[in-house]
Amino acid sequence: MSFLTVSGISKQVEGNHVLTGISFRQERFQKIAIAGETGSGKSTLLKIIAGLIQPASGQVYFENERLLGPLEKLIPGHPRIAYLSQHFELRNNYRVIEVLEMANKLPETDSSAIYEVCRITHLLNRRTDQLSGGEKQRIATARLLISSPRLLLLDEPYSNLDMFHKSILKSVIHDITADLNVTCILVSHDPLDTLSWANKIFVMKNGQIIQEGTPKQIYNEPVNEYSAGLFGRYNLIDPATTKAFTASSEIKANGKKLFVRPENFKIVTEGANTVSGIVVDVNFFGSYFELQVLISATIITVKTVDGNISNGDTVYVSLSAGKVWDV
Repeated sequence: MSFLTVSGISKQVEGNHVLTGISFRQERFQKIAIAGETGSGKSTLLKIIAGLIQPASGQVYFENERLLGPLEKLIPGHPRIAYLSQHFELRNNYRVIEVLEMANKLPETDSSAIYEVCRITHLLNRRTDQLSGGEKQRIATARLLISSPRLLLLDEPYSNLDMFHKSILKSVIHDITADLNVTCILVSHDPLDTLSWANKIFVMKNGQIIQEGTPKQIYNEPVNEYSAGLFGRYNLIDPATTKAFTASSEIKANGKKLFVRPENFKIVTEGANTVSGIVVDVNFFGSYFELQVLISATIITVKTVDGNISNGDTVYVSLSAGKVWDV
């Protein structure tokens, strides 16, 4: 049996279906990310896996044993499953080391290694009211890890962090799996958090899993506009405009709309299999530019590193057959 098995989980709150028939498996050290809009059921699912919420139906099996919900045991949760909420709290008016020692059951060498991984060694003597949000998040993570969990559930761990502290926490979460042999499930609304980290992604909407796959599959082959929009900008080209790209190429639209990520269009010199358009807007994003290009009556978004393009310029756009998906 798998390290974690979620089977037919459903949950209702005040008569509303929060989760419906959720099933999946996770192998040990497999990195799973769950994406979805606010209210899609992501946090509720994590709390059920953690043993903190009782499902209405279905079962969770962890390391071949059925996980008991809070209605089935006196103290909710599982000793080998840790849940890090985005609304974590640290005791006020304590030094960091005091907060950690309250939870620590490990030898000093083991706990010191965890503090190193979490990048908090230099914070141990600081008071909890003297910490930034990112520092508090790493300390909360360390506090969970010193309980020796085998599964760590991370619920929006990067919320409200600036880019500097977010980058540090991303490195910490990477090292948790690599150095501490802890399996993780991550919930995040930011595609950059999930696409670069996960082995597998589940997309949720209205309490159901609507798509699952590798990050590459989820990004390049979304099942619908909702799934596409969760992972970045996209173009959805209607059949009439599609003809301009398909008339002299290998692209087969079959009368359907074409889904194209902005980076899959290329700005090229005029030639075969190109379409001309007028640039109506240019936006700079540091490492690339995003162009709004008017082709016929449709505006498409094109990503390019060419910084010599201005509003009003005529450009020629090409599209490779292997870079489109019909929806």
